[in-house]
Amino acid sequence: MQDKIFLEMDNLWNSADLLVLITKFIANLLVVLILVRVLYYGRSRQMDYVFSYVLISIVVFLLCFMLGNVKLQLGFALGLFAIFGIIRFRTTTIPVREMTYLFLVIGISVINSLAGNSVSLAELVFSNLAIILTTAVFERLWLTKGLSSKTILYENIELIKASRQQELISDLSERMEVPVTRVEIGQINYLRDTARLKVYFRENERFPAFKDQRDTTDED
Repeated sequence: MQDKIFLEMDNLWNSADLLVLITKFIANLLVVLILVRVLYYGRSRQMDYVFSYVLISIVVFLLCFMLGNVKLQLGFALGLFAIFGIIRFRTTTIPVREMTYLFLVIGISVINSLAGNSVSLAELVFSNLAIILTTAVFERLWLTKGLSSKTILYENIELIKASRQQELISDLSERMEVPVTRVEIGQINYLRDTARLKVYFRENERFPAFKDQRDTTDED
């Protein structure tokens, strides 16, 4: 009877396990914040995705950590990639870059939560640093001189004519305050006098972010 009481007390409060959870949680949160707040937001300026990434990371971490204690197989962790990897918002598809960061956030959270005694602290730290540094190199060095792209909803459809392409590029460059190199014209809605454009530009220096314009309803 006494052993049963002590067992129930251990289930109610286990200082050692709680300390491990808090330590891993804080470390994982710091890594995720570096990835999404510093690296991702530093270029995209889209706070909505930062909010989603942080919350997804927290949920995935706690889910894996808690269920990892019941000796679930690795297939459970890998299944998370399949679940989140096919996520689609109702009004728009997640862009490739945003999906890549989603994959990083989930992967980091799974690694940090399921790393057990067989994985040394040095290996865990190296894995986290490798992901952060590799991402930073691509974001800040290799891609700095490359073309960035953004899909916007454009209201001046008079400029989407082939004969006025240079005027369109000049107008977009002035609005976005970056040198636009080319524009791809997507869906045109003549009822609303709007067109969906994919704008390619050289982001050589920081510029004031403009609001990402999206339709709140599907266009036919």
